[in-house]
Amino acid sequence: MDALHQELLTALAGAANDNGPAVEVIADDTSSAGWRIEYLEAEDLPGFEQPMAVVRTSGSTGRAKRTVLSVEALASSAQATAEYLGFEGQWLLALPVHYVAGLSVLTRSLFAGTKPVIMDLDGSFSATAFTQAAGQMVETHRLTSLVPTQLARLLDNPDPATLQALKRFDAILLGGARASKDLLVRSRHHGLKIFQTYGSSETSGGLVYNGTALPGVQLAEHDSRIWVSGPMLADGYANAPEATAEHFVERDGRRWYVTDDLGSVQGQRLSIVGRVDDVINTGGIKLSASKIEGLLEEFFTQTLVVSVPDSQWGQSVGLAYSGPTKTDEAFDAVRRTLGKEAVPKHVRHYPQGLPLLPNGKFNRRLIIDELAVRD
Repeated sequence: MDALHQELLTALAGAANDNGPAVEVIADDTSSAGWRIEYLEAEDLPGFEQPMAVVRTSGSTGRAKRTVLSVEALASSAQATAEYLGFEGQWLLALPVHYVAGLSVLTRSLFAGTKPVIMDLDGSFSATAFTQAAGQMVETHRLTSLVPTQLARLLDNPDPATLQALKRFDAILLGGARASKDLLVRSRHHGLKIFQTYGSSETSGGLVYNGTALPGVQLAEHDSRIWVSGPMLADGYANAPEATAEHFVERDGRRWYVTDDLGSVQGQRLSIVGRVDDVINTGGIKLSASKIEGLLEEFFTQTLVVSVPDSQWGQSVGLAYSGPTKTDEAFDAVRRTLGKEAVPKHVRHYPQGLPLLPNGKFNRRLIIDELAVRD
């Protein structure tokens, strides 16, 4: 483990034991590691009790918020994960620690009392570096968190050693973006133990695995919008009382986080169908970006459907994709199934893959900007 990750782990332990300040990990291009640690005293986070970490939301669709996570929230997340899986173990860190998915690898390791293995994250993600890091693991039970882009890269003409390393994991948490059907089929073909996760910075990471709520988590649906409740919820946003009041509410004697996701709840089962901002209103016709995307992902390697500002129609359907370049067959399927209005008007092919944020999510804001200048 390098010195900076060790410093962060030590700082998190101090905050958890109530003898050290809370920490905030900030992306920093001027740092050789790409991130730095900020130490936050009580006066930096007025109104918050026993904060352990501040995590910035990805900002993929808007301005990033500083989410305050308490010791209880992060400990509860770690406990619920272990209870659902049936074991604790050693984690491999393959994601940036300034996002919740990466940071939670360290906090779960801390609460489990195991030593994480830190993958070399300099440069782009590579199967070689992942396989080398996995080879350093010594515990019986092994876990890691990945985003779909990383898993796809690991399964693209995989080396036998990489496949062996992947199969050795007792749990591969997959989140951050929707995984394509092709990727999930390939994962099952290789016998990988994949757990598709749903969660966010506001929930200390994943709190629904493979569509099922973790122990202690409650799910609800209000006007098709998903609400979640549990001890792993954040305390709110730093220096943003209005945003905190909007997204964290009390109802029926419970505290809830009001997500931006649309879906349905049946007991402890969750199904996500899109986001609040998923609707594309083009010329008065409302279309679901998720439905269009679901059709198109059968034809391309990566697919993202977004709303693009349009001077004539108000909004138009935008498509960013990678893989096969021809769109005729795919667009014909959209036309037949959803109507001609759903056929993308602004289209951009990315030969090297869609632009990503450091946490592996698509950089939606950049993609929308680039689609907007292309007819």
